[in-house]
Amino acid sequence: MNYDVIIIGAGSIGMAAGYFLSKRGKKTLLLDSFNPPHNKGSHHGETRIIRYAYAEGEEYVPFILNAQELWNDLERATGKQLFKRTGVLSVGNEKSDFIQNIISSAKKYSLPLDVIESNEVHNRWSGITLPNDYIGCFEPSSGVLKCEESIKAYQELAELNGATILTNSRVTEISIRDERVTIKVDERTYYSDALVVSAGAWSGHLLSMLDLDIPLTPVRKTFAWFDANENIYNHSSFPAFAFETPQGIYYGLPSIDGCGLKVGRHDGGDQINPDESMKGFGETAEDEGDLVQFLNQYIPDIRKLKYGKTCMYSLTPDDRFIIDLHPKYTNVAIAAGFSGHGFKFSSSVGQALSNLIISGKNEIDISQFSINRF
Repeated sequence: MNYDVIIIGAGSIGMAAGYFLSKRGKKTLLLDSFNPPHNKGSHHGETRIIRYAYAEGEEYVPFILNAQELWNDLERATGKQLFKRTGVLSVGNEKSDFIQNIISSAKKYSLPLDVIESNEVHNRWSGITLPNDYIGCFEPSSGVLKCEESIKAYQELAELNGATILTNSRVTEISIRDERVTIKVDERTYYSDALVVSAGAWSGHLLSMLDLDIPLTPVRKTFAWFDANENIYNHSSFPAFAFETPQGIYYGLPSIDGCGLKVGRHDGGDQINPDESMKGFGETAEDEGDLVQFLNQYIPDIRKLKYGKTCMYSLTPDDRFIIDLHPKYTNVAIAAGFSGHGFKFSSSVGQALSNLIISGKNEIDISQFSINRF
């Protein structure tokens, strides 16, 4: 079978790219080893935070603002509610880079941001207790995305545009000759003019077939839901949050529709082989204990564990994304290494991949995500 573009990896980013490419009239095939949305990568777990005054650096801000516009477009196109405006509270030491980057991002791009002293944080959200040298940065316009529902929404639109999605289809061989892409899946062979690789923790292995070595480290991550007082922690009155503490960086989301308070740790994690079975939540002694010690110190009213899950982060050495064309093959676009903070951007990344395939460039500057930095 012949296609204009083949996409390997139909998760959050690949599915978005499939939508944008098919919308622009490209005959598009999406291949995935599993059946998205699934629990084998980084996009499951029901919800993700989206924030704009970005602690990781102000250069991300135009990209995330564009992503929010595209999420709004997706809601309008499908009639589904995918975004909840809960606000996001970021907490840390006033002098930390984490907090100062948020404040500088908000100033540069005129983003709404309330900078709040520690006692005022507790007055506004009684479920939070902070040390005196911490402050809060509250973004009232940000909130929560329904990650799995968003992938389904992009899939629905991509298929309406004529895209073909083949699940449980593991790619075994990739080759390019005279700018013609050949993909083998078991006994089947597919051909295309262009290729997108957006396969999460498997991207490194796939790209090695095209003589490209990218530094990706897959790690096991955990997150969990805890019973919570709905009068305090429900999504109508309690924000999503990110805390930088001496023990690590933790994030959480309010109780949505009574599901409980969701909490995870952003940093740390054990390196894994994505092709091997990953330990489930609770199989490692620290899984629950690490989250409980954070809650006991900063959100002490939380009750017992309801359940937990695991996922994978694919880390780059600098925790920044890779979004670029292959250095040798200009008809191959790559998105990888999202280091645990990529989902919120996936609408914008999918659009960028479409632009790279069609014109070789993107309207929003993505040079900071170049492969060449490695």
